[in-house]
Amino acid sequence: MTTGTASASRPRRTVAAEAWEQLMQLLQGQRRRFMAIAQEFELAPQQVMAMKALGLHGPMPMSELAGALDCDTSNVTGIVDRLEERGLVVRGSAPHDRRVKLLSLTDRGASLGKEIGTRLSEPPPSIAALSAADQRALRDILRRGAERASR
Repeated sequence: MTTGTASASRPRRTVAAEAWEQLMQLLQGQRRRFMAIAQEFELAPQQVMAMKALGLHGPMPMSELAGALDCDTSNVTGIVDRLEERGLVVRGSAPHDRRVKLLSLTDRGASLGKEIGTRLSEPPPSIAALSAADQRALRDILRRGAERASR
């Protein structure tokens, strides 16, 4: 007995593939949320990511920030120019080499970065609505997956 040509010709999906598809759908929704929060603060997503990197790692050279953002140093210049115009980032000389420009968050930039971080770390309604047991299970599973990915 066959179930039809469409389902018979399609390979059976693995549970891992189904889980990955669900995770990708969830992340896609969060991308829109991230964009909306960035827009609320009149920042481009790359600016938010730059502020996050500087907030996590402290002052860093432009080349290091480019690496953290996975982009070319020439792109970082424009990102930093706009953050600097808003008083969120300052450029300074590195103590070990005055030719190296160190980027730092200003007090205003650090404060705004924390506010954005707080907003972004709030779980979306779809996760918040899960039972506490499901939230713990999801956290534990994702933690194990992240640990394997970092090896």
